[in-house]
Amino acid sequence: MATSDKAAKAGVLGAVGGAFLASACCLGPLLFAALGIGGAGLLVKLEPLRPVFGTLTLGLLGVGFFFTYRTPKVAEGDDCGCELPKANKAGRIGLWVATVVVVLLLLSPNLIGLLA
Repeated sequence: MATSDKAAKAGVLGAVGGAFLASACCLGPLLFAALGIGGAGLLVKLEPLRPVFGTLTLGLLGVGFFFTYRTPKVAEGDDCGCELPKANKAGRIGLWVATVVVVLLLLSPNLIGLLA
């Protein structure tokens, strides 16, 4: 696996993880209350860190998009006749699915407020 593929996957996984952390203050207590688990109010203490996690998440998504959609560099004077690597279609689909999940998670506190 190429280094750029690893970096793109790490960016996507980090972005999804950051989105979960950014929405933990609002989704966590709601989920725990629905499951009947007590003590979930402690997750509300993560609310001041929500902008930090959101910014980190969007930055990591940007890294994922950069490594997924950039064109590979070809060394000057390198006329080996080699084919350039083809785009990873599954990786791109996964990136877009992760982006939708991240956006929904980041907007979840606002969506919960509208539904309640």
